[in-house]
Amino acid sequence: MIDSRAVIDPEAALASNVIVGPYAIIGANVTIGAGTTVGPHTVIHGPTRIGRDNKIFQFSSIGDDPQDKKYHGEPTELHIGNGNTIREYCTINRGTVQGGGITKIGDDNWIMAYVHIAHDCNVGNHTIFANAASLAGHVLVGDWAILGGFTLVHQFCTLGEHCFTAFGSVISKDVPPYILVSGHNARPHGLNTEGLRRRGFSAETIRNLRQAYKVLYRSGLTVDQALIRLHEMSAECPEINLFIEMLANATRGIIR
Repeated sequence: MIDSRAVIDPEAALASNVIVGPYAIIGANVTIGAGTTVGPHTVIHGPTRIGRDNKIFQFSSIGDDPQDKKYHGEPTELHIGNGNTIREYCTINRGTVQGGGITKIGDDNWIMAYVHIAHDCNVGNHTIFANAASLAGHVLVGDWAILGGFTLVHQFCTLGEHCFTAFGSVISKDVPPYILVSGHNARPHGLNTEGLRRRGFSAETIRNLRQAYKVLYRSGLTVDQALIRLHEMSAECPEINLFIEMLANATRGIIR
């Protein structure tokens, strides 16, 4: 199941049913779990740990050195979970010592062609990155987030759970959960209602989240004032707590 034209370092550890295409290069300190497919001409450097049932398409570069001038050859890592699809020409870099040393990708993510995920990023589960979406270093992406094509995210930003960025969005501040943003620079454009319906959110919960959105964006309240009101609302709708956590922990400010 490993093409004879592939180059596998003796210190790499591949499960018995991993498929590796021709001219792929897998370096030392790479671990790949069962059922994963590595496409032709893919390059994987370590230390990198890849879980089971992933599909990595041709010409991707996985686990190479971080694009950071502070990096001086330290043994940092990349961890990729299970069930991810990584399409052609994606680049996913290892972490830096300054950022904790690890770049992390969770489970069941759909990462389309030409996506770049930089050092020390932490991507959750069930996300979608459309073509050429790019994360700078230290970005956090919550579960079920969707990034439209050519979305650009500044370093140290956080994208909350279930958010949606339209194509060509330029993001320089944190994106709260559940909302839709677009533009350069990106601005909020309402609740990601369709995405929430697809995730199985009830009509009542969506109504409550819409009210929370209005408190944050339409009421004229400051962020601190909005937090007080959202705390009150969360007693009836626990999903609002994700809004509260984002507002309380935002280090770059939120898109507003």
